[in-house]
Parts: sequence; structure tokens; C-alpha cells
Amino acid sequence: MAIETEIKFVVADVAELNQRLEAAGFRLQTPRSFESNVLYDTPERRLRAHTEILRIRDYAGHWTVTHKRLPDVGPGEDRHKHRIETETTVDDGTVLAELFRSLGLTEAFRYEKWRTEWREGAGHCVIDETPIGNYAELEGEPEWIDQMAARIGITPADYITLSYGRLFEQWRERNGSKATDLTFAAVAETAERI
Repeated sequence: MAIETEIKFVVADVAELNQRLEAAGFRLQTPRSFESNVLYDTPERRLRAHTEILRIRDYAGHWTVTHKRLPDVGPGEDRHKHRIETETTVDDGTVLAELFRSLGLTEAFRYEKWRTEWREGAGHCVIDETPIGNYAELEGEPEWIDQMAARIGITPADYITLSYGRLFEQWRERNGSKATDLTFAAVAETAERI
């Protein structure tokens, strides 16, 4: 079981952040690629109630299935977000989705983004262009995160430990949006009505 440790931060200028990452020694791992995610849960939302997710992701033509949950001991969030992450690749996420539905799980939430991945030593940075704004994530050991954040001009005050689901809920509240999924089509459709 791997523990994922990360922080997010708002990105004002994607091209400028790309330049800062390169200057800080990061190397491009995956060029800007589309990513689609579907979270599955029971109809009663038992996974969500236990702060867990079960996700199928299609990223740049590669499928993964992921389960995340809070650590057994220690914080789920301090300055960094910590989750136990179990993940594996699958050949075809559509077959897995059918299996989940057969077991009584339902699609609970969809979210999309354009993602660019950078790597530096023991960690990586992803830049996510989402329907509600641009964010980046630094993932690695806490000390590495803090060192790299400082190197690219990000302070602990800039750290965000919220999930994209929670960021979307906050965006919906601020904008009075009725969108139920964080997809480009759903956000654009409700933005036209706001």
C-alpha cells in the first residue's frame, strides 16, 4: 500500500509554470493529454461517507483503476494531503465499469481535465486544466514537496489539500451552478445559464 502525499495550488499562467518547472530541473514526462475520470460508489454513497473513492481513469489512452482512503493512523491532511492509494492498470476501463455496475455500484461523479506531467527526482508535478480553472499538484515526500514548491515560487499559504470533487462543490456554491459533473460540457452548459 502506497501513501500518496500531495498538495495542489492555483495556476494563473500555465505556460509560465511550465517554464518555471523546466528551470527548476523538472523534465516533461507526458505532454498535455486529455483525462476522463469516473468515480463509482454504492447508491447510498457508502464510500464517500468513509472518505474513500473508487475511480476508473482514461488518461492519454491508458486505463487505471484506483482506490483511495485515509491512512489508518496519522493525519489525512496537515499541510499536505495524505491518502493510501491502491492502483493498477487495466486493458479496458469500459469492461471494468460494466463489472462495477453488475456489482451494484453506480457512477457517482465524472470529472475531466487536460493534464501535463513533469518529473523531478523523487516526485512529480502535474498541471491540470479543468473546467473550473487551472491547478497543479506536487506529489512526493513532504520534504520534497516543500523544497520544490519553494523552488518554483509556491508558499505553504498557496497549498490546497482539497480534492477536485470538493473544489467543484465550492465552485458550484460560489456560482450557483446546477452542474453535477466536473466536465467541460456540463460546466459550459450551466455557465451559459448563470
